[in-house]
Amino acid sequence: MAATSAAAAAAISSFCPAQALGADLRPCTALGFKARAVVLSTSSLRRLQVSCLAAKPETLATVQKVIASQLSVEEDKVSPTSKFTDLGADSLDTVEIMMNLEEAFKISLGDEGAEKIVTVQDAADMIQDVISKKGE
Repeated sequence: MAATSAAAAAAISSFCPAQALGADLRPCTALGFKARAVVLSTSSLRRLQVSCLAAKPETLATVQKVIASQLSVEEDKVSPTSKFTDLGADSLDTVEIMMNLEEAFKISLGDEGAEKIVTVQDAADMIQDVISKKGE
């Protein structure tokens, strides 16, 4: 099974920069993607799924606009790699940003989700993930 897993990982890595389960994810994350590998069935490698998720440009743009408005900063100062704290957000600002994002996208991020968000890209990626799950 190990040889088959290695072969499957090698085949998948040629299609996705995530490289496959347990492999080096730096190529994917260096491009701003969230790498996620999921085994849907341990008995069948045909069900191995590896994907790189990143927010759509329009999702990221809306997130940047909401954050800029909430923190009263210029939109061009809010880059995908900006940390909320670097933009001057305290914990109350962060909660208000999350509430405004939920309202803007008509979704619910939940308390646990908000705790995982550090950067603008994190917020956009989480929102995109919730939107895509909502559409399934």
